[in-house]
Amino acid sequence: MTVRLVPYDSTWPLEFAAEADRIERACAGLQIRLEHIGSTSVPGMSAKPVIDILAGRPPRSQPAPYIAAITQLGYEHKGAFGVPGREYFRRGTPRSHHVHLVSWSSAVWQDHLRFRDLLRGDAAVARDYEALKRELALANANDRRAYTDGKGPFIRAVLRSGR
Repeated sequence: MTVRLVPYDSTWPLEFAAEADRIERACAGLQIRLEHIGSTSVPGMSAKPVIDILAGRPPRSQPAPYIAAITQLGYEHKGAFGVPGREYFRRGTPRSHHVHLVSWSSAVWQDHLRFRDLLRGDAAVARDYEALKRELALANANDRRAYTDGKGPFIRAVLRSGR
């Protein structure tokens, strides 16, 4: 799959809200918290046109009922997909949505929200991140894994510094 960044689209928050509503309805009776994450959640930032949703479940809850509810919405369940404690889902051809199901007390939950909030609150960090994404997209246009892995050191450095 190719890496393609597009300019910010003001409909992305609306797309998140609509999908979050679908997920909440599918998870009726289950406690769930849904957050818009990733570059589509940062106003003004170019991004791959994929809505990333962080789905939080209570600590020590079993993921199976959530997995069943989310897959019934047409999502493909990919397991942890390299991140311990996470259940990862994707939907769409071309891909349009990702869901990252984790405990809302986990470091994964906290780190995703901290990074999103840092990007939203610090224009310099957001500019640096967007520039890195553009470089990585050019260098790895046909290698999504390399593109994603290339962002890791920047994200970890920002989270460590708490800029």
